[in-house]
Order: sequence, then structure tokens, then C-alpha cells
Amino acid sequence: MATETNKTIELSTKAKAYNGVDRNAWILGWNPQQEVWNGRLAMIGFVSYLLWDLAGYSLVRDVLHLVR
Repeated sequence: MATETNKTIELSTKAKAYNGVDRNAWILGWNPQQEVWNGRLAMIGFVSYLLWDLAGYSLVRDVLHLVR
């Protein structure tokens, strides 16, 4: 009696998107790969601004100080 747990699972080294292309590929145009890269770069920018703000160089705080 063979069980399903004894089967070997082969995993690809590339993460495929639904269109069959590597999700980490840099492809120009409107495609799922650019959505992934857009999210990554946005996260890097957001964390960079938080670190910049913690260092005392807050652009938002300076602008709000001028308005007040």
C-alpha cells in the first residue's frame, strides 16, 4: 500500500508567476514582475525615510513647523 507522503517533491529554483515567467525577473512594462519590484522599492523607501526621521532629519516635521 503506497502512501502519498512517500513521494518526492521537486521544487523549482525559480518562483514562477501565473504567466509562467520568473517572478524576480526585471521586465519592462505592465506585468506582475514589475508589481513585485514596485513593492520592494516602496518598502525600501519607506524604511529609509523612517531611519532618516529617527536620525532627526524630518522633512514632514519641518514643513509642519513652517505651516504652524
